[in-house]
Amino acid sequence: MPTLTVWKFDSPGGADNAERKLLDLAKQDLINVIDAATVSWEQGRKKPKTRQLASPTGAGALGGTFWGLLFGLIFFVPLLGAAIGAATGALAGSLADVGIDDNFINQVRDRVTPGTSALFLMSSDTVVDKVKTAFGEGESGELIFTNLSDEQEAALRAVFSDAA
Repeated sequence: MPTLTVWKFDSPGGADNAERKLLDLAKQDLINVIDAATVSWEQGRKKPKTRQLASPTGAGALGGTFWGLLFGLIFFVPLLGAAIGAATGALAGSLADVGIDDNFINQVRDRVTPGTSALFLMSSDTVVDKVKTAFGEGESGELIFTNLSDEQEAALRAVFSDAA
């Protein structure tokens, strides 16, 4: 079953360090990385910097459209105000249909703030304890996650494969 995990770190560089560890874990076959992206939010900045990672397998990646939509809902829409509220409500509703609901979005929004970073990871066949241990070496990460059913993953792929 695919899992969307968000690993929050207490420094703007924490997600970059975790990315290197993640790629090592993938080489050891401890995790199957489907797609991933990072958010780094420097203290004093109004918005975070986002970046999609190159998937080690390349197959099945959801793409920049997915990450852009997700990050827009989490980090940028609250800054834009009610002017685009109806449109974003529809987008948020479509993500809820595939397992990414308001609760998940709000949890991430509340935890990933200026001075922190996060690694967003779509994976399968993950040994979560091994990942948590690897990410805990040097800088601990807080895990926020949601599991996706096979149907929800297929729906995500269908929506975002057309947009790519």
